[in-house]
Amino acid sequence: MRVQTVTGPIELDQLGRTLMHEHLFIAFPGAEFDPAAVFDRASFVAEAVKRLRELRTVHGVRTFVDPCPIELGRDAAMMREIAEKAEMNVVCTTGFYFEELGLPVYWRARTVEEIAELYIREITEGIGQTGVRAGAIKVATGAPAITALEHKFLAAACIAQRATGVPIITHTQDGYAGPDQQVAFAQGGVAAHRCLIGHCCGNADPAYHRRVVEGGSYIGFDRIGLQRFQPDTVRADNLAILVRDGFRKQVMMSQDRHCGWLGKFARQVPPDELARIEAARREGTWPPPYTYLFTDFVPMLRERGVTDADVTAMLEENPRRFFAGEAL
Repeated sequence: MRVQTVTGPIELDQLGRTLMHEHLFIAFPGAEFDPAAVFDRASFVAEAVKRLRELRTVHGVRTFVDPCPIELGRDAAMMREIAEKAEMNVVCTTGFYFEELGLPVYWRARTVEEIAELYIREITEGIGQTGVRAGAIKVATGAPAITALEHKFLAAACIAQRATGVPIITHTQDGYAGPDQQVAFAQGGVAAHRCLIGHCCGNADPAYHRRVVEGGSYIGFDRIGLQRFQPDTVRADNLAILVRDGFRKQVMMSQDRHCGWLGKFARQVPPDELARIEAARREGTWPPPYTYLFTDFVPMLRERGVTDADVTAMLEENPRRFFAGEAL
């Protein structure tokens, strides 16, 4: 079993320490029409390379998974350039976002089989003319429940997963619908352990997390540092509970951070928040660095009894097992 990266396939033992849900670049549909949305590609690539090199040399990260949806500015050629220069394994995905913020009109009109055909092509042949192949499938659903249109794209993802054997990485909105995603995957013939149910740390209820892990999937505590959605003290408390209760082998840690963003945000940002962001940008600390997980969150876990061996297992052993397709 090998893992497909943007620079080619690698062996499982080359994954090493892995961040399972991060982003390099994000551009919400329509941003390209904003004359104020200026993108300096060369400067962005240099900054991304710098940040990935810091992850590799200071914190030992070897693999960076970027499950950017197709319509959110995914640029496979740029990912490959950054990966080569940073000497980082970068895994990209095929798959669209959720209905409220994504799913282009053209693809909404396609059949399940047509959507699956696109996914399979991007996994087996490559994305567009880049030659870069996707190493996983991205699925996204909104809140509080999965819509009929989102179910269509989940069904396509199931067909593509069964055809190619690559795993599925999901987005859940505000910590909703993770168990519902598991039901949809089961109905589509996809084994639970081939799926990582993302952003579960957006839900503060330990019972919700327990439902996901008892459903047999990997669980994503992968918005670490995004305090707007959940305080990290709550994330750390709940992650420690999962480890204590014997579910360490199913937990994935990551941050859902980005290095660059085209234009304004996909929401109206309050003036005080915007002022803080602009101040951080001038100081060179915006977007926030990928290193936060190691410098700030891991010490919080240690305070709650999570050991360095636990952290290593979640960042190294679990990603390897996930990509290998090993039963839990």
